[in-house]
This record gives sequence, structure tokens and C-alpha cells, in this order.
Amino acid sequence: MPRFMDVHYGMHGITAEQLDDVHRADLAAAHAEGVHFEHAWADPESGTVFCLSEAPSAQAVRRAHERAGQGVDEVHPVPLSV
Repeated sequence: MPRFMDVHYGMHGITAEQLDDVHRADLAAAHAEGVHFEHAWADPESGTVFCLSEAPSAQAVRRAHERAGQGVDEVHPVPLSV
């Protein structure tokens, strides 16, 4: 299944607990869209959050985040890794 990295902006000051809560909401919503969220990272200073997932499409990633109550600013395919 294809992998995607999505980006959320505007989450300045996010804490580890808040990131965990957001990630758990994503996990709860993901199944309905066929998405498997693998990991999330955050930079509280810039307010940027990154999520790595496997999904059938970028649109499925967007829908899963929307089901979790969050928008997503960018979704990028990740076709190669080492």
C-alpha cells in the first residue's frame, strides 16, 4: 500500500500529551478510510505536525483526518525510503 507524509500547520505549543491525543483520534478514524497511521512527530515551536501513514490514496488520508476532527494542510506521497 502507498505511504504518505502529511503536514499540519498552526499547532504552536503542542505538547506530547496533545500530540498523543491527536494521534489516537486519527487512529480511531483511520479504519473507515482504509488508512494505517504509523507515526506522528511535532515541532511545538513552529507549530508543525507530521504524520506518516499507509493509505489507498492521499484523499483517504485527508478524509481520515477530517473524520478525526482535524484538517490537514499537505499530503505528500512517499514512494521511496531507505
